[in-house]
Amino acid sequence: MRVPNSVVLPVGTHVDCCQEQEVAEKTHDIMARITAMLAERKNNLAHFIDNLEGSEEPKFYVDQWEKLKEMESCTLTILNLVAVNCTDHCDIKKLEATILKHVKNEELFPDVVRVLPPIYRQVEAAIVDIARSEEMADHGMMDLQYLVSKLSQHKHLASLGRELLQDILRYLHRIGLVVWYEEIKHLESTVFLQPTFLITMFKLLVRHHLVQQLESIS
Repeated sequence: MRVPNSVVLPVGTHVDCCQEQEVAEKTHDIMARITAMLAERKNNLAHFIDNLEGSEEPKFYVDQWEKLKEMESCTLTILNLVAVNCTDHCDIKKLEATILKHVKNEELFPDVVRVLPPIYRQVEAAIVDIARSEEMADHGMMDLQYLVSKLSQHKHLASLGRELLQDILRYLHRIGLVVWYEEIKHLESTVFLQPTFLITMFKLLVRHHLVQQLESIS
């Protein structure tokens, strides 16, 4: 809701636990709830902005007013919900195809067509090779400086500078090939070449019944 021109694709899982009619009813209910939530958000923002503009000393609230106006201008496009059975490979492929279809829609993503310099592809291919190499640990964590040195061993990447690599890593982070938390001080020098490791770790740590599990330990 805070990202300008966001596009959201709701995905409903556990279809295998529902009857066909139930899936249709739940899909309709979820989309109705989303529509109501967005309408409420719009009304709340308008109400807050009116309150600030109508206050006795509006100049004291300029910063708040600007943030609210910025949030008000953020458009949010909600696509039709996709219901999937996560235990069915065909449904996963159907979801993948739906995502790709939307991503390639230039009306939704005007900047989708972008020509990348060849070095972006070269670095991407080199990082994939490093991630698949036998010396790479299962967690896929690598020091940024060490990654620079590994990439520089490739003949066509010998002159690759750290600044350009950081730009490329930002791109690879956005497309999900790697994870690089450059904005977090303790992690800015670490690149995760195996993002699935983080997913596995979070699944172990973040779960709805974690508190009950911890409390059950004497």
